[in-house]
Amino acid sequence: MFNDTVEGMDIKETARPLDGTGVSAFLRSLPALPLLLGLGEARHFVGELGDVRNEIFRHLVEHEGYRSFAIESDCLKGLMVDDHLATGAGTLDDVMEHGFSHGFGASPANRELVRWMRAYNEEHEEKLRFYGFDGPLEYWAESPRQALTGLHGLLDGPLPCTMETLDALLGPDDRWTNEATVMDPSQSIGQSADAQRLRLIADDLVALLDTQAPRLSAEDGERAALYGRTAVGLLRYHHWMADTSPARMARLSGLRDAMMAANLRAVAEHGPALVFAHNVHLQRNKSLMPLGDQQLEWWSAGAITGTHLGDRYAFLASAFGTAGDDTPPPDTVEGVLSTLPWDRSLIDARRLAGAITKPAPRVSHDFRYFPLDPAQLDMIDGVVFLKQAVRLG
Repeated sequence: MFNDTVEGMDIKETARPLDGTGVSAFLRSLPALPLLLGLGEARHFVGELGDVRNEIFRHLVEHEGYRSFAIESDCLKGLMVDDHLATGAGTLDDVMEHGFSHGFGASPANRELVRWMRAYNEEHEEKLRFYGFDGPLEYWAESPRQALTGLHGLLDGPLPCTMETLDALLGPDDRWTNEATVMDPSQSIGQSADAQRLRLIADDLVALLDTQAPRLSAEDGERAALYGRTAVGLLRYHHWMADTSPARMARLSGLRDAMMAANLRAVAEHGPALVFAHNVHLQRNKSLMPLGDQQLEWWSAGAITGTHLGDRYAFLASAFGTAGDDTPPPDTVEGVLSTLPWDRSLIDARRLAGAITKPAPRVSHDFRYFPLDPAQLDMIDGVVFLKQAVRLG
């Protein structure tokens, strides 16, 4: 039976109120100040978590020198948001409609974040940056047209092909974006002769970018590198969408997170950033997902990024007590944390792992909520815990 004293330790000894002071104290408790601070979502579209995230980011900007924000959204669409922050280009409505993927532009918290970042940039010389770090994909994928033509347009001759040849090989975009390919690999063009040639062209263009780096401005070089990563990643992803082996879906999941990780490493080059995405993408442990009679396994973007950055990557997982009408049993991790006196708490996850030795796993009635895995607490730096989450989208 659990209460507010766990294994001889008052549970409050592992936690503090979630406010600016608590966030700064948490950062100082880490082995090194992180270049990337990941804040995970236990569930997408939770209004309260979006509000908390915005408060954390504002504190990080105003008190800890953070200047970048990265979100689990299309990396190419994110260029529109970043341009709006820098120059005011486009209306806020247009940016929210066209600058996000996965429906994230409809989030009131995301709208408020973009509005605040733009207002900050209007008043400060040192500007805030916005990044999408997901590929232009879900399980289906976009055409590589924007990435390939964008990279081609930034390079100088001699080029491996003309823009006309590139356009002809790409063909209509809808043959790339056919969502039926998710379940039927025979409908994918990813291993067609055109796609195979495009993979070689993309490789040549990326190699050419290295040779021409000195002639590009910092902005053009950054954009060209993004186009190159995205073109190669998308063509590789489309190739394996046409695969018929049992490993297909696990490979695609791994490729997506590898693209995320490559984008995160590029974000880290610009200094400290807050990264916001689902827990499964930011966690350090291997991701597991049942699919039919299969158990998919792959390494997450957080695990890959942590391998490269070491202590300069930190991960805060989020968790909720009552989410909608789903209340955790008292012997689960979330049930124990629900005894804390604060509505919003920041918990030292490694100390919590040592205090709670045999919690029961939480089984949520909401299939979109991913409960904390008690066995993985020592792989998390901290937990952002909300006692109640009511605004579920």
